[in-house]
Amino acid sequence: MTHGMRTEVHTSPESGGRGDRRDNAARYALLPLRIFLGVTFIYAGLDKLTDGAFMKDSGAGFVGDMMRAVRDSSAVPALIDLALKSPAGFGYAIALGELAVGIGALLGLLTRLAALGGALISLSLWLTVSWAADPYYYGNDLPYLMAWLPLVLAGAPLLSLDAVLRSRRRGRTGGGFR
Repeated sequence: MTHGMRTEVHTSPESGGRGDRRDNAARYALLPLRIFLGVTFIYAGLDKLTDGAFMKDSGAGFVGDMMRAVRDSSAVPALIDLALKSPAGFGYAIALGELAVGIGALLGLLTRLAALGGALISLSLWLTVSWAADPYYYGNDLPYLMAWLPLVLAGAPLLSLDAVLRSRRRGRTGGGFR
């Protein structure tokens, strides 16, 4: 006996032909994840940009000192060596990247691209900063990487600027294909 994914939509007179609660829940399933990741990455980017110590040349909280501290325990020390050529520049790049990714995810604008950016940031941080976490699930960058992947695959089909733009394109082309 095989079981496939449920694809039919059950409607009832009470639902106004919109489907049942399970169908609605499935349609909105990625929204909480998108909101969480968007807010978190916006916060992380702003936190770095407003932290006076993070971008300074040295001292407690300086991004370069943190990178030097994890270099020998990272999976890819060459990535850290590259970032150490300009630690403050790398810090700004990460902060602005997190901000862009968070805004894209939260607004649902170029969501797949934003999610790919978030996944790449999380991957690079996992391979460098949190690689030595033991056991591995103590490091938070790997779960963030996994959380971005459904948004890379599905995008933001509802409650997003992507959906608005897609709807406008369909309206101009006379409906077209889905």
